[in-house]
Amino acid sequence: MTFSEILDRVGSMGRFQFLHVAILGLPILNMANHNLLQIFTAATPVHHCRPPPNASTGPWVLPMGPNGKPERCLRFVHPPNASLPNETQRATEPCLDGWVYNSTKDSIVTEWDLVCNSNKLKEMAQSIFMAGILIGGLVLGDLSDRFGRRPILTCSYLLLAASGSGAAFSPTFPIYMVFRFLCGFGISGITLSTVILNVEWVPTRMRAIMSTALGYCYTFGQFILPGLAYAIPQWRWLQLTVSIPFFIFFLSSWWTPESIRWLVLSGKSSKALKILRRVAAFNGKKEEGERLSLEELKLNLQKEIALAKAKYTASDLFRIPMLRRMTFCLSLAWFATGFAYYSLAMGVEEFGVNLYILQIIFGGVDVPAKFITILSLSYLGRHTTQAAALLLAGGAILALTFVPLDLQTVRTVLAVFGKGCLSSSFSCLFLYTSELYPTVIRQTGMGVSNLWTRVGSMLSPLVKITGEVQPFIPNIIYGITALLGGSAALFLPETLNQPLPETIEDLENWSLRAKKPKQEPEVEKASQRIPLQPHGPGLGSS
Repeated sequence: MTFSEILDRVGSMGRFQFLHVAILGLPILNMANHNLLQIFTAATPVHHCRPPPNASTGPWVLPMGPNGKPERCLRFVHPPNASLPNETQRATEPCLDGWVYNSTKDSIVTEWDLVCNSNKLKEMAQSIFMAGILIGGLVLGDLSDRFGRRPILTCSYLLLAASGSGAAFSPTFPIYMVFRFLCGFGISGITLSTVILNVEWVPTRMRAIMSTALGYCYTFGQFILPGLAYAIPQWRWLQLTVSIPFFIFFLSSWWTPESIRWLVLSGKSSKALKILRRVAAFNGKKEEGERLSLEELKLNLQKEIALAKAKYTASDLFRIPMLRRMTFCLSLAWFATGFAYYSLAMGVEEFGVNLYILQIIFGGVDVPAKFITILSLSYLGRHTTQAAALLLAGGAILALTFVPLDLQTVRTVLAVFGKGCLSSSFSCLFLYTSELYPTVIRQTGMGVSNLWTRVGSMLSPLVKITGEVQPFIPNIIYGITALLGGSAALFLPETLNQPLPETIEDLENWSLRAKKPKQEPEVEKASQRIPLQPHGPGLGSS
């Protein structure tokens, strides 16, 4: 008997499972608010230099740019004076007295003047948030194995609630960035523990559906953020509003049970049995739960305990040739997806359309994208779906380079299409990666893959700074990287309708079996040619 069969005895899809997934899903619904929050809290309104204190306001203070609009970062040095030469009158200087912002909504940009020479700090703030997610994944992954999934989930809820609220009261920009780093750190712990606890408590046949359900929670969360941002124009109140609910999630997480597998592997089988009996009672199968014994639980999970004791590290991913090739291709695909995804998701205001409507469209495209992905994964396979998603996304981003800025509708359509393809890539990668790596090293492989997508998402905002040299450079970099990721996916084997490999040997045998169909037709053709040989020259004459 496996753990799945034990779960069937206590109720694999009863009231407990639905409540459990709902409790895990609600925080994910609200997590999109934090990931994409800077679209609104760091929005850059139209601005121009503040006139000198002793000058009368007028058009003379603002030189006109090449596009016919007032310069945003320069002003005239002297007021209009007929006695001055033209060259002197046209002399300009930076905005020494600050800026005037044409907006009724405030943001971190307007509060700390993150414009002109300081506009790089806005992108740095988002990169530091992503760095928090990266470091959190490395630190909390190890702590989760040591102390359990639920304690890390509970602490991560509290950390996100506290640091998010702290960011709302930040007196300076550096302190704000520290709190945003901690927000990213907490989000990493929530994501890690939620995925494991969700998969743990649902039957194998329902895992894909429940994982997709959690994915849709994040998707629908993207619809909530524009509404909140429209209703709450002050960035501090908006930051506080999206953080407060995590105090409630912190309290509700105490109901969430610990991972049974982790408890058994940590020598806490009696506690695991107690939780299983509680679940059985909640699902109306109290008698079945009472029949479970400690010896039966240990015996039935013996294989999983043996697999867990097999010591494999991240170095094995690069030491074993087959794993090395898979890891290289998957790492490039994960990096490209995170890198290109956040270039579009965080660049909404660049397309010149209403920020709130465009964010709803950007979030809405994920709904059909994920549905199409499920169909493609089931009928075309993982290999084709993954490669196509990244290649199409790369093509769409590169196409933006050739579309003039005044064709806003065309640029928006390309951006929305590209984001939908990258959303599909994320959905495919989570499943594809878990199917490619053997059980004995799956968690490590997933961890390394997740590391690369976080590196990509962290570097993505910084690449936008290269747009100051030439506006087309960022999209060239994003597009080419996505194309490289799609090309790497072409070298990965297909896993559709294949059993999950449990050991390295299983993976090698699986690869050998995959090559056999290619060899069999050649053997068959050769055997068909044998009867013709006696009629050929030489043999026929004898």
